[in-house]
Amino acid sequence: MVIGGARGPAPRWALPLGGLALLLLLLPAAAAYSSLPAACSQNSNRTCEECLKNVSCLWCNTNKACLDYPVKKILPPGSLCKLSSARWGVCWVNFEALIITMSVVGGAILLGVAICCCCCCRRKRSRKPDKSEEKAMREREERRVRQEERRAEMKSRHDEIRKKYGLFKEENPYARFENN
Repeated sequence: MVIGGARGPAPRWALPLGGLALLLLLLPAAAAYSSLPAACSQNSNRTCEECLKNVSCLWCNTNKACLDYPVKKILPPGSLCKLSSARWGVCWVNFEALIITMSVVGGAILLGVAICCCCCCRRKRSRKPDKSEEKAMREREERRVRQEERRAEMKSRHDEIRKKYGLFKEENPYARFENN
């Protein structure tokens, strides 16, 4: 909503200003696009380090070829280069070792999280009351029993007094009249 005014069409100068802002945002992207590194195949028969300077390149150690990484697939197919001789990112780690290492680390992390969750759940589920809680529960139960005993004793006293003075409430108050 426009401050202090009514809604309406945008001013005439707003559209060219928006287009200019869009153009200024796209210029650096266009400059970066024009200065892209050379194709990966130009780095073949050179060193692995030179090939892997470009992130989109894959070095195959068997034939010393620098290839474009197949981005449509997660792992490079065996027809392109064997996993044991494929390098990507760094030259000292091949894909086979990378996959094994990452799966072991990932499995260890998942196992650790699962063990922590199980331990926490078991601790909460089988949490035994400690000695102070047990003592408090016993005292509470003893107080409740004593209170019920006192109530029963008081009730019996009151009933005796009611019988003595003839105020005892009978089961059927009309029974007195029937017996006369």
